[in-house]
Formats: sequence, structure tokens, C-alpha cells
Amino acid sequence: MRKIILIVIGFLLIAASIVGANYIIESNNKPKPEVKKIVKTVFVQDVKNTEVPIVLPATGTLVAKNRLELYAEVEGVFRGSAHDFKSGQKYNRGQLLLSLDATEYYSSVQASKSDFKNLVTSLMPDLRLDYPEAFPVWEQYLNSIDVNKALPALPEMSSEKVGYFITGRGVQAAYYTIKNLEQRLGKYRITAPFTGVLTDAPVTKGTLVRSGQKLGEFIDTSVFEVELSVAKSFSDLVKKGKEVALKVPETETSYLGKITRVNPQVDPTTQTITVFAEVKGEGLKEGMYLEAMLEANKQKNAINISRKLLVNEDQVYVVKDSVLALVTIKPVYFAPDNVVVQGVPDGAKLLSKPVPGAFAGMLVKIGENASETSTNVSNQ
Repeated sequence: MRKIILIVIGFLLIAASIVGANYIIESNNKPKPEVKKIVKTVFVQDVKNTEVPIVLPATGTLVAKNRLELYAEVEGVFRGSAHDFKSGQKYNRGQLLLSLDATEYYSSVQASKSDFKNLVTSLMPDLRLDYPEAFPVWEQYLNSIDVNKALPALPEMSSEKVGYFITGRGVQAAYYTIKNLEQRLGKYRITAPFTGVLTDAPVTKGTLVRSGQKLGEFIDTSVFEVELSVAKSFSDLVKKGKEVALKVPETETSYLGKITRVNPQVDPTTQTITVFAEVKGEGLKEGMYLEAMLEANKQKNAINISRKLLVNEDQVYVVKDSVLALVTIKPVYFAPDNVVVQGVPDGAKLLSKPVPGAFAGMLVKIGENASETSTNVSNQ
């Protein structure tokens, strides 16, 4: 009896387990919710192909176009200047930059002029007797000689005989010797050839200056040049006379320059050519670092877009019937942030912003007020 009761209870437990299991299975077999398709909102621009300027970015350092390195060609003691001979001192054109003590040399030049005057005086009696037609000319020349002034030019020879006579007496040799001495005497004084600023002054008053010693540097602060390096592939597009937009990095200060020289030689290391642009303006100082934008050429039937929109460097996404499609394009010029491309048809809906996870055939919708007309962008 006990066994029968146990067997019945076991069957009941098994049956209850089966019923409970079926209940649990049926309760978990709920219908799956329908998955909604996600349609991303994109921003587009209506493509309009135009002429896009190819702008080449370049950098360079500002240097003074007119600069004078001062070197001593004679020896003497630094005697004085129109102002304190120190860095940063401004001099106007024609003002005395520096002068060396030339007392001893000046005396020797004066003595040479006196000897020359005596030589011409000794010719006068022979000229009166043998060449009376030349005598008045040379008498006037003799009276014009002043040892305290520069030696006047020799008079023209009235005939070959007079010329032979004058040359034979050594007048011409003595004359050119004195002119050479006068030229050397002028090297004891250096005047400013233009208005500028002294940037280097290693000597002071009273210093004994040796021949060949550097005395300083003098620059014109009114006009500068910036040296720019441009890729050789654009060497035929950069022409003399073109305007250049220049900007001081990390500021809003900008200047307008003009290309004055183009070096045709290619640097073998960087494969670039050197372009020199002249620039003027307030606030410019030698040694400043400038960024330049060189307008090299204009590309027809092209648009300027962000490099972030490129796919595999030669494709872009456009929207066709609410679906993304890839269009193969031809990149013309790559800038640091932008790229000039050809091949996108007019009127196409080109993405204006990258879409994360985009793929060809992706269903999208265009955001309200998101359609923009592409323009000819010159700043790259």
C-alpha cells in the first residue's frame, strides 16, 4: 500500500512539473516587437561648379629689403656719429652714421694736392711759349685748385701735342693718384643712404677700428621682403607682380604683399622654389614669422569642399532619392583643410557634413533648411 501511494505521488509530481514547464514556455513565447528603420538626417549643399582659385599656403620670415652691413675699409679711432651709435637708433637719410679720426691721412692728402698744384704751376711757362692756345685754359684750372676742396677735373686737351706734353710731365698720373686718395679719405665717414634703424652696433666712441672690422648693421624699416617656399609643381603658376595675402600667425593682423622675384632653381632637398614677396605696413619687424596665401591659378568647373567629405580620396557622397550614393570625383588640389575637386554634377545634393557610419544605399532624409548652395571658396 505504501509503495502504491509513493508511486502515485511520483506520477503526480511529474505531471505537475510537465504542466508547469509548459506554462513557463508559453508565457515566454511573446511576439517580437517590430524593428523600426532608423533614418538619419543629413545636411547637404546644392553643387554649382564655378572657377575656384588655387591658393597655395606658404610660410616665411620677414627681412628688410634694404640693409647695409657696415665694415671699415680704413683704420682709425671711432670719433663720433650724428646720434648715439647704439642698436635701435634711428637715422635719417644723409645723416652721419659714424666717422673715424682721419687727421693724419687728411694731412697727407693736403700735401699731395699742394705738390700737384706746384706741378701744374711748373708747366705754365712752357705752355705760354710752346702752346699759347692752351695757356688760358690751364691758367684758369690752376686758379681753381683749392687744397681744402676736392681736386677739379682736368681740362680737355686742345690738341694731341698738348696732351702728350701734359702726360709726359706726369700731370695725369699725379691727378688720378690724388683722386684715389680722396676716395679713400671719404671712407673715414659713413652716411646713411636711406632712413632706417641701426640693428647692430658692436663698436663705441673711442674704439680703435681695424680695416675689415664689422661696425654694425643698418636696415630700412619701411619696406620688407618675405621668402616663401612653393612646391615645384606650381612654379609655372607663380608669377612676378601677383598679390599675396600675408597674415601674422595666431592673430587677425594681415597685410597685402606683391611678388617681386621668383627663383627658378629648385631646392633638391625639399623640391620647392623660392618666391620673394614685398610688403609694407605698420607693425612689421624684421624676423617676424608670416603666413602667406598665394593665388596660383583658377580651376574651371570645380568646387571647393572639406577634405573630411572625401571617401577613399576620390569619392564623395550625394543624396539621390533619399539614399546615399557614391560619386567618383577628380581631386585637383589638396590644401591642409580643403580640396578642389571636379566631377560632381551641377545640382547634385552633396553632403556638407560627414555622416558617421555612412554607406552606399543608406536611407537618409535631408534636414530642414540644410540645403546650401556651394560657393567659390578662395580661402583654403
